Amino acid sequence: MLTLAILLPLIASLALALGPGFGERVARVIALVASALSLLALVVVWLGFDTGAGAPAFQAVAEFAWIPALGVAWRVGVDGMALAVALMSALLFVGSIAWPADYKGKARQYYAWFLFLQGVSLGLFLALDLLLFYVFFDLSLVGMYFLIGRWGHGDAEYAALKFFIYTLAGSLAMLLAILALVLANDTLTFDMRALIAAQPLRGTDLKASLVLFGLLLGFAIKTPLVPFHTWLPLAHVEAPGPASAILAGVLLKMGTYGIVRIPFSMMRETFAAYALPLAILALVSILWGAIVALGQTSLKRRIAYTSVNHMGYTVLGIAAAGAALGAESARTLALTGAVTEMVAHGLITGSLFLMAGSFWQRAQTYEMSAFGGLARTAPKLTAAFFLAAFASLGLPALAGFVAEFQIFAGTFAVYPWLAAVALIGIVVTAALFLSMAQKLFMGRAAVPTRDFPDFSRTEAAVVAGLLVLVVLIGIYPSWLLTLIETGSAFLPGAGGVR
Repeated sequence: MLTLAILLPLIASLALALGPGFGERVARVIALVASALSLLALVVVWLGFDTGAGAPAFQAVAEFAWIPALGVAWRVGVDGMALAVALMSALLFVGSIAWPADYKGKARQYYAWFLFLQGVSLGLFLALDLLLFYVFFDLSLVGMYFLIGRWGHGDAEYAALKFFIYTLAGSLAMLLAILALVLANDTLTFDMRALIAAQPLRGTDLKASLVLFGLLLGFAIKTPLVPFHTWLPLAHVEAPGPASAILAGVLLKMGTYGIVRIPFSMMRETFAAYALPLAILALVSILWGAIVALGQTSLKRRIAYTSVNHMGYTVLGIAAAGAALGAESARTLALTGAVTEMVAHGLITGSLFLMAGSFWQRAQTYEMSAFGGLARTAPKLTAAFFLAAFASLGLPALAGFVAEFQIFAGTFAVYPWLAAVALIGIVVTAALFLSMAQKLFMGRAAVPTRDFPDFSRTEAAVVAGLLVLVVLIGIYPSWLLTLIETGSAFLPGAGGVR
């Protein structure tokens, strides 16, 4: 089923790319059906997933030889973390493909690239082979490059190029580190499960440190952490709304997911030695992202910088979980919160970027000064935006609070002074979201917004589907937390926090 979840959108993408006879309506139907079937395949895996105490770490495993001499194979499988992030990603792809967009006369190609990006993105989260992981990591850059460059606005080609060059440079550093990690193992294999069990590099000698730095550099650019974040705001501003939702909701998670899956799990001793510097870098991202976001006048740039802030929370939780300090229960709590934040941020910020795309479609601008009083003309958009904003600032009973509470509770037991300073970020985040909502929806209506259309049926259905999950996680999180905590990183032994 996991192979099917990856191949279905890729096959449909190829069909759209090679079928010039497909019109806009047919291309849209093909894309929606293929994307939804991919999600359905993951749901089937979820329904059969065993969260019991004696369950295997990785389930639904499929393995086929690819390059036997190098120990490389088509290996896919899921633990609780991978399944949670993959389900969120697939759902966000369905919503983004359904979202109205300006195809610029190339609907068939637009949907083909979206499906290609869905296939390779899910492939990364489901891969159990390091080389396969790297291949999908790089292919995701190609899909997003074309979506930004061909269907973006403003200086879209430059934004796409900057995104591609930055993240490609990080991936090359990661490739060298992966090769060094694999060659350090007694048996030549790219099997993630074997490498987690073997822990091929330990300590803080030069080789182990360089491998860890190479991995963290690639993932820090992708996440992104300050100061490796400068590609992100421009890419978001120039990308079409649905592509921005995928960039923030899915592609950024490749960075944090990769940190947990590879250096955190495969180099536990070395990771623990450098956990504090990583936590400090996360703190800088939390504060910098929030403060810079507060100063933005563009709706999309403001939301983009909040992603730097929120991904900083995720990395802070991962660093605290990987440290050789504090109680075991606290480190487990921090890691649970970090993975929950991946899911919550994808749903919340994905919704916000889709809504930001609606502003551009209706007014051709993201400047907040051009709007005002939209609560009277667009009540459904107003309600959805406020709900997403409250979730993003961590209001109780919403998904953001569940994630951030666990991160801070776990981090306080490991790095109390870092957690205390990071709380400033929550205060600034609350201010920036409330002031943004006030400028857009309260006060006197600006001239261009007097006839501002409210959500269409499609837009309302997509946002409602995402935000219902945000509320459900907030009021009843146990179903998600139980799934996440069956992840291999939580299991006793070499790869786990216990």
